[in-house]
Amino acid sequence: MSQSPATPTYRFTQPIVGMIWAQTNTGVIGADGGMPWHLPEDMAHFTRVTKGHPVVMGRKTWESFPDKFRPLPDRTNIVVTRQQGWGSTPEASGAVVLDSLEEALVEAQFSPGGNEVWVIGGGQVYEQAKEHCNVAVITVINTDARGDTQAPGLSSEWTFRGATPLEGWHTAKNGTEYRFTLWAKGETEFQAE
Repeated sequence: MSQSPATPTYRFTQPIVGMIWAQTNTGVIGADGGMPWHLPEDMAHFTRVTKGHPVVMGRKTWESFPDKFRPLPDRTNIVVTRQQGWGSTPEASGAVVLDSLEEALVEAQFSPGGNEVWVIGGGQVYEQAKEHCNVAVITVINTDARGDTQAPGLSSEWTFRGATPLEGWHTAKNGTEYRFTLWAKGETEFQAE
């Protein structure tokens, strides 16, 4: 076990469309519109990876953020929804609202920092996005907490590219064990920093 790990940093040598999430050992990513754990170290990791790059999410994910965190700072926040007229409501303030994932991914690539685009949830958006993505950054939390939303399954096209720590777990200040993992599809190249 290790204490207070440095968050891994990767420099991708080509444009990427990535997915980022945290999950339990059994693949649970959500419960009742939130996460069934409290892990500030993962939130810091999420911020470090996505900051300065556009993030794409579904409306329910956007609505799950407390008002004070919407929009996520230093990122173009793109929300995909089929709900007609939602983009003109006060709740959508600060978001670029589009009605398809494909439009959202194009918008993201033309946004500041669009050489890296991060899909941040929820479950339906991940399922739609995985065919367009070439990187997945996954925090695995050593718990079997129950939930109602599962992580998308990664097919055999995806290969494990590394973990921090490679064996064992980091231990959070609250005692929760976790590790950061990186998966890639195809010939995606990156350098660890």
